[in-house]
Amino acid sequence: MTLTPSIPEAQRWLRQAKSDLQAAHNDIKCCCPNWILFKVHQALEKALVAAVLCHDEAFEVPMGLVGLAQWLEAVEPKLIGLAEEVEVLHGCGMDGQATQYPSHHPFPITPSEAFHSVDEEELLKRVQGVLGRLQDHMGRM
Repeated sequence: MTLTPSIPEAQRWLRQAKSDLQAAHNDIKCCCPNWILFKVHQALEKALVAAVLCHDEAFEVPMGLVGLAQWLEAVEPKLIGLAEEVEVLHGCGMDGQATQYPSHHPFPITPSEAFHSVDEEELLKRVQGVLGRLQDHMGRM
C-alpha cells in the first residue's frame, strides 16, 4: 500500500495512534502485558507514519518501525536519536507479531505467558514521550 502525503491524513493517523495508546493505558495491571506491548507497537507505528505523511514523498508501508524512524531522522535533523529510542522500545518486547502469535516463542510458551517482566507504566511513559516528540515535529510542519 502506498500512502500519499498530506497534513489531514497525517492528523488522522496521529489521532488513531493516540487512541491506540489510550487503549494500552486501559490495560495496565490487567495481567496482559502482551496486549499492552502490541497496542503500543500499533500506536508508535501510526505516529511514525503520521510524521512521514507530513513530508512531500509517497512511501510504501510497511517499512518497519526502525526504518520509519531512520527515514525521519534523515529528513529532519531535529529527530536525531529517534531510531535509537524505537530500537530500545522494541528491545522491551514491543512487537506486532511476537505479542500475538505462539509460533514466535518456544513450545509450549504463548505470548500471554512470555512478557511478564515488562514494566508497563515505564513502557507507556516512554512511548508517550516519543509520540509527543513526533506530534511536536508535526506541529512545526
